[in-house]
Amino acid sequence: MDKDSDSTVTSLDENTENFCSNQTRDILAEGILNHFKPVVEKLDERIQATRQAQQELKTQLDSLSAQLRDIEKAQHNIPEFSDKVKELINVKHKVTVIANILISSQERLAGLHKLIEKEQRRRQALLDSAISTNIS
Repeated sequence: MDKDSDSTVTSLDENTENFCSNQTRDILAEGILNHFKPVVEKLDERIQATRQAQQELKTQLDSLSAQLRDIEKAQHNIPEFSDKVKELINVKHKVTVIANILISSQERLAGLHKLIEKEQRRRQALLDSAISTNIS
């Protein structure tokens, strides 16, 4: 055989049967998963808090916008208010865009969180089966 075909690199699929025999890899993988899980959870909490604040701000802006429109109608279209109403509408639009971005980010984080939990369960199952076969 030539040098190129003597590769020792194997795919994860080829080594699933001896997955638990490499303790260093298991410990490193567990450490990485445990390192990312709190970060993902903290990001998720912060995104939820930000989304709630954005929603409250949007509600307040809607209320203020309606009040300004009522004042404008009552005072026969004062030009100063119409510009402010337009600014509020622009701000409301920006808040909506940011809220949509936060929603998609939170959905992605939730998916990542589920994948981390799935991987932890899979690794635990492999570890449990390896322990039970070693005990037998």
